[in-house]
Amino acid sequence: MQSTRMPRPGVILALVSAAQFMVILDLAVVNVAIPSMQADLGLSQSDLQWVVITYGLTLGGFVLLGGRAADLLGRRTTLCAGLVLFAAASLGAGLSGSLRQLVVSRALQGLGAALASPAALSIVTTTFPEGAPRNKALGLFAAVSGSAASFGVIMSGALTSGPGWEWIFFINVPIGIALVGLVRRLIPASPPTTRGPVDVLGALTVTSGLLALVYAINKGDDYGWTVGTTLGCIGAGIVLLGLFAWQETRAPAPLVPLGMFRRGTFTSANLVAALLWGSFFATIFQGTLFLQQTLGYSAIDTGVAWLAATGSSLVVAGAIAARVVGRFGASTALVVGQLTMAGGLLYLTRAPVDSAYWTDLFPGYLAFGIGIGFSAMAAQVAVFTGVPDGVSGLAGGLVETSREVGGALGTAIVATLALARANDVLDAAGGARSARPLAMTEGFQRASLAAAGFSIAAALVAGFVLRRAERRAPAMSSASPQRLDTELDHGGPAAPSSTTIPIGADKHG
Repeated sequence: MQSTRMPRPGVILALVSAAQFMVILDLAVVNVAIPSMQADLGLSQSDLQWVVITYGLTLGGFVLLGGRAADLLGRRTTLCAGLVLFAAASLGAGLSGSLRQLVVSRALQGLGAALASPAALSIVTTTFPEGAPRNKALGLFAAVSGSAASFGVIMSGALTSGPGWEWIFFINVPIGIALVGLVRRLIPASPPTTRGPVDVLGALTVTSGLLALVYAINKGDDYGWTVGTTLGCIGAGIVLLGLFAWQETRAPAPLVPLGMFRRGTFTSANLVAALLWGSFFATIFQGTLFLQQTLGYSAIDTGVAWLAATGSSLVVAGAIAARVVGRFGASTALVVGQLTMAGGLLYLTRAPVDSAYWTDLFPGYLAFGIGIGFSAMAAQVAVFTGVPDGVSGLAGGLVETSREVGGALGTAIVATLALARANDVLDAAGGARSARPLAMTEGFQRASLAAAGFSIAAALVAGFVLRRAERRAPAMSSASPQRLDTELDHGGPAAPSSTTIPIGADKHG
């Protein structure tokens, strides 16, 4: 029996934050467990990459559909459906005896997360009014998101060293079931906010296109960048993404009404989000491999080593970032956060082959965590500035797409650069086994430099593009929501009228 009392907003925030924590945690939870998976299932190094990125790509590709589902079916219903699928897929992943079963289970996990994550974020934005209350709530929600991936590495180390890597998946089952029960009992049901068909074709084309591009990036160094396989995958990815864009102009209810991107804050904030999460997830992946394969850390020691990033991101996002955003704006917080991340990553480019944690790694990880603490919260605030409640699920889906797609592409690009550098060092040494630690160290240094480049690019976009859009946003905020609702109803841009202002335009044109 459901409670008839209206729950406190803090209770609602706690529940949806727990759901988001579980979803984001699984982006990184497999990293520390990779050596154990490889040994038990007989996987190659290239196979392992797909265990890591399949989840993120499926989540990123279908989260748009999840955001639309939250608006069409109701936020609570979509959240519960996503959690049920996520828990069932986690059980399948833990029982996997082959690469195929593991990858399929990870893909289904991503699909469940794609339903749950935007619904959870939409519940936050509709529970708390825009301004200081929403900023504070988003700060706490972002603290969960920003720390979940780092905590996933810690938890993975403990579980892998204890009962085994299967339990990084099994643990999701009872947690998911408990969350579904609490959500149904404590979060009020919300009616659909929009009507219309679901753009399944759009979700399929964008996901397939991204998979093709990431496959080409991951395999380009092995196959060669000019061979038919690589060029074919790149071409297929471009064609599929082009079909996605074409579909969005014709679908009666597109996943992405293109008019949304006329709002400068929305577009630039999503671009910044893609860059910053590309830097973040690539660093988690490469840093974990460096700790285990080069420095010889155990699974549990690797998890503990990330405490510097986890703790600092949690403190900054929950206690400091909201105040900075409220006083100086999201763009300023993003510039500070991304430059801090870049500084930490540049510090890691000097890590020697026999790195000592406290002198060679800790300062870089600490700055890295502080930077993501500022950035995660600020990016979410910028994305939702002026977005009406009726499409908050869609907006949540888009920011999650930016996170997951940016993370997958960033990881693929940075890992490719790191591997190429390591191979160059090994080739120069004639393939001598004794050169392997130096090769992997220089690969890690190259990876840190590339990730810093992503963060610097994010800071530039935030400082020069997002900041200018923020200054124009107040003049557009009263008219833009109605304009956006009109575009959603008609499946595309509506003709300008005397009472509406096109998104992204000001009163003077």
